[in-house]
Amino acid sequence: MVRLENVLAPAKLNLFLHITGVRSDGYHLLQSAFVLIDWYDVLHFELRPNSNQISREDLTQVLPERDLIVRAAQALQQAAGVQQGVHIQVEKNIPAEAGMGGGSSDAASTLMALNRLWQLNWSSARLQQLGLTLGADVPFFIGGTNAWVEGIGEQLTPLTGALALPEARMLVVKPQAGLSTSAIFSDPNLKRSKSCATISSFTDSPYDFGCNVLQEVAERKCSEIKKLIFFLKQRKFQVTMTGSGSAVFAKIDDTISDVKLNEVLMQINTEFIGSKAKICKVLSVHPFLDVR
Repeated sequence: MVRLENVLAPAKLNLFLHITGVRSDGYHLLQSAFVLIDWYDVLHFELRPNSNQISREDLTQVLPERDLIVRAAQALQQAAGVQQGVHIQVEKNIPAEAGMGGGSSDAASTLMALNRLWQLNWSSARLQQLGLTLGADVPFFIGGTNAWVEGIGEQLTPLTGALALPEARMLVVKPQAGLSTSAIFSDPNLKRSKSCATISSFTDSPYDFGCNVLQEVAERKCSEIKKLIFFLKQRKFQVTMTGSGSAVFAKIDDTISDVKLNEVLMQINTEFIGSKAKICKVLSVHPFLDVR
């Protein structure tokens, strides 16, 4: 029996999100900075050498019957002509409809893990090309580093070396309510002509840059987001929504004590029933790339 255990699929945050235009096919042109955080789904893979069957076992009972994990495995199996199968167990922790990229991250980790398990030796670039057919965020997770993002999400500039971001901790909160990405992007009041920014201006102050232009629309559609942001701002946090929501985050200043953070977490759990809150670290590299 050949297995890959405890393959981590990290969530992401959009430090900012601007829309600079709309393509003729209706896709929005974006600028953003994606960062990996240590809020993980956990996947386990068991090789089926004598069968091409792909199966998935949901250990948390929150996944649809055929999600991006299954689709990613099937896409790689077909593209590479693999005759082997796999059984995948999933521990789902990243909230859905949060703007944290959980489904895309699961798909990316599936492609990277099966590339190793099936001994395909595909390059990251080749996996990213396949991943883009599954979702615009999948190539980012396969790339494995924080990134400056443009186009419809497929143009990635790694934030490494001189562009690497300083260490940071984030308070991340997903309210009980979720949001549909399509509903946000189709809203007629969404601002779609933000002027273009530059990487150099961003890296001067990466955790205090720009805004999320989707946030205003999201707050109108989901009062819980607006209440949560107001709650955190009252406690002196600078709060931004990630992606199309509904999760929000705030950088934790070094002057904020652990005692104060624990108090805030307790208040969130009390006042926002059904929410999920976590203190997260910004990662510099995808954990799968550290396990060789």
